[in-house]
Amino acid sequence: MPILQVKNIQKSFGAVNVLKGIDFSLEQGKVLSIIGSSGSGKTTLLRCLTSLETADTGCVEIDGKVVFDSESTVKLTRQEKRENQLKMGLVFQSFNLFPQYNVLDNVMLAQQLAAKDRLDYKAKKQEILAEIEEHSRQIIDSVGLSDKLQNYPCELSGGQQQRVAIARALALNPKILCFDEPTSALDPELTHEVLAVIKELATRNMTMIIVTHEMTFAKEVSDQVIFMDDGVICEQGTPEQVFDSPQNQRLQEFLGSFQK
Repeated sequence: MPILQVKNIQKSFGAVNVLKGIDFSLEQGKVLSIIGSSGSGKTTLLRCLTSLETADTGCVEIDGKVVFDSESTVKLTRQEKRENQLKMGLVFQSFNLFPQYNVLDNVMLAQQLAAKDRLDYKAKKQEILAEIEEHSRQIIDSVGLSDKLQNYPCELSGGQQQRVAIARALALNPKILCFDEPTSALDPELTHEVLAVIKELATRNMTMIIVTHEMTFAKEVSDQVIFMDDGVICEQGTPEQVFDSPQNQRLQEFLGSFQK
């Protein structure tokens, strides 16, 4: 069974139909890249999957459990909504770190907030907070920033800030980690270091969805590629199928623009 099933996701903003019926599935441990021109609906799709936006219609299942169904009349509790949100991690293109907190605190904060929902939080507060700090230190070390624990975002390069953002998302142990143009704000040298971290996650069988304009990277790291245009999926398949033998004319034009 796929870890993620997306069925008929539609989303409009006023009279603008941004998503016009998106369907796909993703197996556990696989990497899906979503490519397409700006305005094709890629970011809106990610925001719907991660509950930052609410789709108008459709259904999303994660690990066999429905986390969103536009036709359901069942009202989820606050705890259930929170648990569903934590299943999908999101790394933003603009980092979105808290400037007033150092690296360690940025990574710990969301975990601390989530821990307050635990029934044993008051009784075991100090023990829980110590576990969060140790876990955070390990995650930060895994992205190569163990020497930056006490640094603030303004003291880091763009690549380092994005690695902190990745650590923050990983620290919540999401089922699926999503990236929205993770290198768009970086120069080529810093882009390389962030992509290296994502490649390393792929070798650990982290299930990921990556919206990217890095075509070479998408071809190298992906198990599955989706090409979106004007709010629909025009073509999907393996990297070899999508990049080497594109069938859709719009996809051919899109890929051709990167070769000029």
